[in-house]
Amino acid sequence: MRETTRGTTSGTTSGTTLMDQGTATHCPYCALQCGMWLRPDASGRVTVAPRDVPGSGGGLCRKGWTATDLLTSGRRLTTPLVRRGPGRPLEEAGWEEALDRVAAGIEEIQRASGRDAVAVFGGGGLTNEKAYLLGKFARVALGTANIDYNGRFCMSSAAAAGLRAFGLDRGLPFPLTDVGRARAVLLAGANPAETMPPFVRHLDAQRAAGGSLIVVDPRRTATAARATLHLRPVPGTDLALANGLLHIAVAEGLVDERYVAERTRGFPAVREAVATYWPEHVERITGVPVTDQYRAVRLLAEAPRALVLTARGAEQHSNGTDTVSAFVNLALALGLPGREGSGYGCLTGQGNGQGGREHGQKADQLPGYRRIDDPGARAHVARVWDVPADSLPGPGVSAHELIGSLGTPGGPRGLLVFGSNPVVSAPNANLAERRLRGLDLLVVSDPVLSETAELADVVLPSAQWAEEDGTMTNLEGRVIRRRRALPAPPGVRTDLWIITELSRRLGRPTGFSAEPAEVFEELRRASADGPADYSGISYERIDDEGGVFWPSPAAAAGQDACDDGAGTPRMFLDAFAHPDGKARFVAVQHRPAAEEPDARYPLHLTTGRIMQHYQSGAQTRRIPALTAEASGPYVEIHPDLAARHGIAAGDRVRLVSRRGTAEADARITAAVPPDTLFMPFHWGGAGRANSLVGDALDPVSRMPEFKVSAVRLERVA
Repeated sequence: MRETTRGTTSGTTSGTTLMDQGTATHCPYCALQCGMWLRPDASGRVTVAPRDVPGSGGGLCRKGWTATDLLTSGRRLTTPLVRRGPGRPLEEAGWEEALDRVAAGIEEIQRASGRDAVAVFGGGGLTNEKAYLLGKFARVALGTANIDYNGRFCMSSAAAAGLRAFGLDRGLPFPLTDVGRARAVLLAGANPAETMPPFVRHLDAQRAAGGSLIVVDPRRTATAARATLHLRPVPGTDLALANGLLHIAVAEGLVDERYVAERTRGFPAVREAVATYWPEHVERITGVPVTDQYRAVRLLAEAPRALVLTARGAEQHSNGTDTVSAFVNLALALGLPGREGSGYGCLTGQGNGQGGREHGQKADQLPGYRRIDDPGARAHVARVWDVPADSLPGPGVSAHELIGSLGTPGGPRGLLVFGSNPVVSAPNANLAERRLRGLDLLVVSDPVLSETAELADVVLPSAQWAEEDGTMTNLEGRVIRRRRALPAPPGVRTDLWIITELSRRLGRPTGFSAEPAEVFEELRRASADGPADYSGISYERIDDEGGVFWPSPAAAAGQDACDDGAGTPRMFLDAFAHPDGKARFVAVQHRPAAEEPDARYPLHLTTGRIMQHYQSGAQTRRIPALTAEASGPYVEIHPDLAARHGIAAGDRVRLVSRRGTAEADARITAAVPPDTLFMPFHWGGAGRANSLVGDALDPVSRMPEFKVSAVRLERVA
């Protein structure tokens, strides 16, 4: 039966079906965006039921099942908080006082130090409407170049590699259901069995049909345990492995020469670049046996449909863009991208990591995935915003560079944070915390008092996912509806309302709206004819078609939909997005991690997520059912390494890097190599894993090197 909705404005409860199953919406966490029904009861509590959507097929993980617990939690914020003087505690305040304080602080800083002295930091979980309006707020109301977001820490390396290879970046340029149809899948640096469990149904379908799964990961994760073949490279050597696999494909005559000739450019340089990556040499660099290298290539090359997928494990490196390019080169050489059922894709992590970077939160972009330094792009967006094109600031700096510059001479003195918790999530977190503490003005909009909000001068309580309407763009590029199931608690406001009210106080009484539908209509116009064209997408089309894949241009006559069906499910079938329609090989060379183990710091540390928690844990650590299962941080240690240090399971251990320390309980497991430690990054305080992570950045994507840090291990007496 077709899902039917009524009441789509933010002032009404929307999404109720004719069968009264509740409100049709999506999970607030990862980019899989599993479907769910929400139904408030008489007491105000909200029950969850799974809803069948193509990506998740009616599945929910532990986080999804418990997502509504935070809606009625006593630990959420329901009134603004203001710090009335240095060293004073945060105190409750009214909205007028809080917003006036923010506006006055912004004006004072900008009068003294210029427009760029106030910065904005956004989040990959914000709806498309909020990401769009936040970008507009930074460029129009504040006039600052300094805006970036935590999505820079997510898939920026894959985005940069996709742009240079294909001319366009969409995480998965094909429907997620293609994964279950592939006869071979290479999954590099992903652990969806824990990070997005309903995704595993596609891997299970693929294996049940006789397909092969190749997992590249130093750890034996829950996903690796399902693999046909598990390749375990030394942390930081994925690029060498990918080049080695391509070397074998060339040497064994497995390259699709016709595809390469007809649909690509640049292969001769890549063929030459991988010539020295013979299997024995690659084994010495990566630790992956020669026989496993050959088997991986043959499984991919002999499959009628094959996919190469990368995620954070391959991307969060100081050479992350080149590493992804190496895997893209392998996929291109085998003739996979742009063929139905085959291809290359990236598994986006954050809920709106894709849409969040398409519409203006990134330092170098305008809505529609336009470059902010492109005169034509600036002119188009300026017309939509009704401002002079030369009034728009130029590109700013990336997230980690922005945080590192806060409070320094010439750097921003004020920061507004929406939907992020950089005190926990930023690399070199000790430095990030010091920079935030040193600001003249720190403003945080958040449903809870996160570690970042605790440092703020003003905290603005914002509505949660089930209390507002909007759109999200999931990991396959499908634009979907998030629907309001219940009103926000008294005293709580939406981020759109907050942005609009601040804009009014800063001298922009028009051009900003608190109504999601109005903001989306403007987003459509701003994105029109851009790389990420949403102009043919409407709330009504999303409802009718269960989501619409971008690009989806509007008809020349001004009608809603000129594309076929639900947008563009499969990209590049006819041509890639470069002017000549051909994909680009990019020759890349392995280089060591920025920080390798030495006598003082002899071990590798790699970080990641676990099933029970999400990102900085600001939400999930406030849900009792999840904290009961994972109450605090831990360190995975190989039994041999633990024995050498006299460490038993449950002992308190300390990790020390050049940046700082972190303490956690020991877990003894052979899932990690003997010279490698694993620590989840969901906690702050003494167990903050990112206190250990360094400042090295990828030169192209500006991605921090989260996945490799040199540390030493100590037992805490």
